This record gives sequence, structure tokens and C-alpha cells, in this order.
Amino acid sequence: MTTPDHESPAPQPPTPGQRDRTYRSPMGIAGGVLLLAIVAWLGIDAIVSGRDRTPWLALAAMIFLIPLIAAFTLRPAVFASEERLRIRNPFRIITVPWGQVVSLRSGYSNEVVAKSGSKYQLWAVPVSLRARKKAAARDARANAQRAAEASGQGGRRGMGGGFGLGGLSRGAADVSDGPARAESDKVMDDLRELLETKGESDAARGEVTVRWAYEIAVPVLAGAVLLAILVATG
Repeated sequence: MTTPDHESPAPQPPTPGQRDRTYRSPMGIAGGVLLLAIVAWLGIDAIVSGRDRTPWLALAAMIFLIPLIAAFTLRPAVFASEERLRIRNPFRIITVPWGQVVSLRSGYSNEVVAKSGSKYQLWAVPVSLRARKKAAARDARANAQRAAEASGQGGRRGMGGGFGLGGLSRGAADVSDGPARAESDKVMDDLRELLETKGESDAARGEVTVRWAYEIAVPVLAGAVLLAILVATG
């Protein structure tokens, strides 16, 4: 899934009593809160001031939309510990021990590939092609600065010393010590490092477990059925 570059997951380091690293999308959460506020405002207004069937339609729409919006914006998260990766997606929670992970792929979406061949998308770590292009542009500028610095230094040596453009650009070139990376790619790098260091440990063994989020699915289904009945009988 491709998302705009404002979707940048933020790692939250573990506290002394918490072992998991938590990755979520701050802008996804902000967008979800805004959408929920709009739905609640319009829905409550329709329930209070609406006539005839309008309050019931508004109520059914709220029952359907509120958990659905929360599922795709507030709920997604990735929890990484030394033993396993726990993926909280809109309608499922997948727990994958590091020993069961074959690879972590980054393409148009970020996903985990298990030994069974199953693939699980990381909704909380959305890919932004625009952010990748920006990171590549920054990297290209840094490489150009380093090349200019090397050229300036070479020219300066050939002239027997003195100050040149190379000396002026040295501080700017030192800003980037490595290739620039988009935020979601940095998160995947962190997860790959955990996989490499913990994947063979005894604590990382176990089976993949998948639990459906019925607390989300049931209200969404109930709201959809109620809304469909009201529209069909209208």
C-alpha cells in the first residue's frame, strides 16, 4: 500500500518495565482522530436535530464508521521484542517469533514473510514512495557535495595549499555520514537488525499465531447490516 510521505512511523523505545519497541504512524493517528471527530459531530447533530428516519440512519452509520476508522488509523501498531514480532493490523493480531521469520520485505508495502510462506503486511509501517524519492534526492546532494569537496581538495593540493572551495564545503559534507533513508525504511532496518541478532536464539522459537479482532469486526458488521436494512426499507 502506497501512502503519502506524511505517514511516518515513530519508534517508541521501551521503558524499564516494557520490553517491546513500539512502532506506529503519528500522522495516521492524527488523521483518524480528525475523521472520528467529524463523524461524531455530524452523527450527533443528525441524531439530535434529524427527523423521520434520519436519526436511525445516522446511528447506523456511526456504528459502522467509528470502529472501521479506528481499525485503519488508531489500531495499527508493530511491537518488536527480543523473542517475537507482534503485528496489530486492522482486523487481526499476528504474533511471529523471530525464528519463524524468513525475511522482511519493503516494496510498495512492508511485510513479514514467515517460513510457512505466509505474508503479513505491516499496516503501522506504511511505505511512502515520495519520502523515498526525497531521501534519494538528499543522498544525491550529499554525494555531489563530497565529490565537489574531493575535487576542491585535489585542486588545492595541485596549487600548493591555500584555502579553496573544498575547505568551505567540508562541514556540509560531513552532515550525512551514510545514505539517507525514509522513516519507514529506517524502521524496517531496525526490525531486520533484530531478526539478524535474535532469529537464532532459543527464546525466539515458537509458532505463528493469528487472532481475529472480533471487537472491531462485530460492530462494523452490525452497523453495515443495520444500515443496509434501513436503506432497503426506506
